[in-house]
Amino acid sequence: MTNDQFAAKLQQLYPKVTDIDIAFCPYRVCPLGAHVDHQHGLVSGFAIDRGIRVAYAPTDNGVIEINSLNFEGRPQFHLGAVPRKQNDWADHLRGATIALHKLAATKKQELTRGVYALIEGQLPIGGLSSSAAVIIAYLTALCRANDFTLTQSEMIETALWAENEYVGVNVGRLDQSCEVYSKKDHLLFLDTLDNSFELIPKSPRAKPFEFAIFFSGVERTLVGSAFNMRVDELKAAAYALKGFSGMQYGKFSEAYLRDVPREIFEAHRSRLPENWHKRAAHFYSEIDRVQRGAEAWRAGDIEALGKLSLESGNSSIVNYETGSAELKAIYEIMLDTDGIYGGRFSGAGFKGCCMALIDPAFEDSIREQVTRRYLQQFPQYEGKFSVHYCQSADGCVF
Repeated sequence: MTNDQFAAKLQQLYPKVTDIDIAFCPYRVCPLGAHVDHQHGLVSGFAIDRGIRVAYAPTDNGVIEINSLNFEGRPQFHLGAVPRKQNDWADHLRGATIALHKLAATKKQELTRGVYALIEGQLPIGGLSSSAAVIIAYLTALCRANDFTLTQSEMIETALWAENEYVGVNVGRLDQSCEVYSKKDHLLFLDTLDNSFELIPKSPRAKPFEFAIFFSGVERTLVGSAFNMRVDELKAAAYALKGFSGMQYGKFSEAYLRDVPREIFEAHRSRLPENWHKRAAHFYSEIDRVQRGAEAWRAGDIEALGKLSLESGNSSIVNYETGSAELKAIYEIMLDTDGIYGGRFSGAGFKGCCMALIDPAFEDSIREQVTRRYLQQFPQYEGKFSVHYCQSADGCVF
């Protein structure tokens, strides 16, 4: 569907509106840096050329009305009276509205215009940071409607507040940063301790590559899953290690493994409960993989980056203990499929999809082999399992 056709769908819903525009935010993939951003770790990622589109028209009365091509319902609220969390798909947007109001107030500006909006996700939901992409695309629309400008860091912080404080998911800033900072054919290498980042260009020595997205057919949500529990386990490990080693530990909420040197973990790892030990082992090994992966990309060694991504996937299964049966099956299939450099779960890894770095020359055989082998194990997902090929892309323009 073209942008004009998409805008026409909004016009059908609201025949009297004028000044229809389109906001877009790309999805992201993360070959390395899984489950460490909320501990101030190192992460890497790319934006891809699929994402969330929002067709919108400003409203002068401050009313916000949201439609979706992917979900049922038409949530409505007033810009100045956002309701409490409703536990539906629009909570991310309610939270984003509150966050933007707070930011505008600090700048002594007022938001007065709402939007009639239609939202579409270009790939199946689950594992591509769709929640962050929805928030950023929506914020882009609301900001444009109100002639309100955000910096890149303000967009990231506003979107993050909506997920952390309103929706209640303890995500870090990987998703938002990839969707804002990324540049086509560059690897985003981000330090979430101080938010410094480098965009590493593709080496002329690198082999051809693109991304494959294998959607399991199972949608997922972070709220209510084991996601927040894993975050707490990492914090608990950090808090305990600080206590064991004599480090000052302060508040539990301010405990991050990035503040604990690896040698302290090695010295006291046997004293940790098994689950805390395994989560911390994933954190420290993943930090190492991100650093080595950045250097592999810099050198144009796609195979090495892919191998590290597979190692990350294994650590997510063994040490971080995520992955539905469906995603684990896709991961195992990827291990011996020709043309796949490497890959792992995409996103939290509880349902959703897997991503892979692949050689574009193997598109057809990869699609056939992965689909056939997966559906042999899970025939109930016939018609729901899907394979998508994507390119790297620039981040959101707002």
